[in-house]
Amino acid sequence: MRFVIFCHSLVSDWNHGNAHFLRGICSELVARGHELAVYEPRNAWSRVNLEAEHGHAVEGFARAYPELLSTAFDPGTLDLDAALEGADVVLVHEWNAHALVRRIGLHRRDGGRYRLLFHDTHHRSVSDAENMSGYDLSHYDGVLAFGEVIRELYRRRGWGRRAWTWHEAADVRRFHPIDDVAPESDLVWIGNWGDDERAAELEEFLFSPVRALGLRARVHGVRYPERALQRLESAGIAYAGWLPNYRVPQVFAQHRVTVHVPRRPYVEALPGIPTIRVFEALACGIPLVSAPWRDTEGLFEPGRDFLMAQDGAAMQRHLRDLMLDPALARALMTQGLETVRARHTCAHRVDELLAIHAQLDGAHTANLRSIPA
Repeated sequence: MRFVIFCHSLVSDWNHGNAHFLRGICSELVARGHELAVYEPRNAWSRVNLEAEHGHAVEGFARAYPELLSTAFDPGTLDLDAALEGADVVLVHEWNAHALVRRIGLHRRDGGRYRLLFHDTHHRSVSDAENMSGYDLSHYDGVLAFGEVIRELYRRRGWGRRAWTWHEAADVRRFHPIDDVAPESDLVWIGNWGDDERAAELEEFLFSPVRALGLRARVHGVRYPERALQRLESAGIAYAGWLPNYRVPQVFAQHRVTVHVPRRPYVEALPGIPTIRVFEALACGIPLVSAPWRDTEGLFEPGRDFLMAQDGAAMQRHLRDLMLDPALARALMTQGLETVRARHTCAHRVDELLAIHAQLDGAHTANLRSIPA
């Protein structure tokens, strides 16, 4: 089949977590022999910032993902007939302009013979509902929502015809344990500052426990204001800036433990969505301790796949235990990795996507058969 994807960026993951999952899905589609075309707007915000800070960093993406290509386009001159010719499945990510989303929908209405799906991987359906309601999805076949709570929002608000839950997952071709690298430090956290959405949580679940335990710790991420950098310094945490996502497995292998600190909108309004960082960490076989989030969809088994800390004191206890108990660390590594490989890989998600496509085609055939001759 021919898949066409419109996204914010495939080549840049600077403050753009959707690129992680998208790359894994695209790699899996290519490995299965499907034809793939990816379009991203020229001068996309993430890529512009990446190139401004790191020059030719996108060349690293090309080396890490030689099987993947994307086409930069100008919204005003994009030839949709050419881009969508022969398409079987078209995915349009929610970080696209309203006008483009509507224009692709109209193309589908006016004779497009493909299945058209809108892909939502952010908390804006709750935190910026007015903006999200402005997307015209009337001619889309449905919505892929990265959590059941978001799927239900689309259904309840009438934003789309149909909606399916399609969680993120790990690209295990690249995210896996690296056995020949020995840990050289204690803790690493990989995450962006995020507009103060978790400033208090980072203080409670990262800065304070690290300082109290005297751990050797490092943080990677972008958009850290000066006050955040000062907090890292006062906690004795080294700030190492942006990390290309394809280098994350190597960095995990160099550390004994990592933590997950979800953003406040996910904890308060969007239970059941851990974001891709959890999948990737467990796929790399590093012990994980998480700040609280409600796994309402039973994706994991807290206590076996990772440890859950209900407050800062619990986080400190869990981290201390992992530093002192190698058997506990090995048990978490083994079980977390097993769960991801059994249920949460990009191969699993491509299977789900193909099942959705088959469901849509089956419904279309059934509708045709119900029309009197």
